[in-house]
Amino acid sequence: MDQNLLQDAKEHPGNNYMLLKDVEDNRLGIFDRPLPCFGCGIGWFSLLLGFVFPFMWYYATVLYFGNYYHKDPRERAGLAANAIAALIFTVAVLVAVAVVLL
Repeated sequence: MDQNLLQDAKEHPGNNYMLLKDVEDNRLGIFDRPLPCFGCGIGWFSLLLGFVFPFMWYYATVLYFGNYYHKDPRERAGLAANAIAALIFTVAVLVAVAVVLL
């Protein structure tokens, strides 16, 4: 923790509440809104929908490599999971095609 905040807390005796963040700093409120797609985000929604329609994994992978998560960092984990699912699906399809053809 920042030593300045700890020092500032020592200067306020008693059980008084102290404001820890700056009122002018509203960066923390950017992510207060809920995520799209029923609150779970595009990444996780695409992952779940990908089990029915696997091309959704590729769509989310394109979003991941296109740095879509810079708009909202909460999307990064879901989009990365889609990239992994797309990779596994591609390898499975290639192995299945190789078994059928050879």
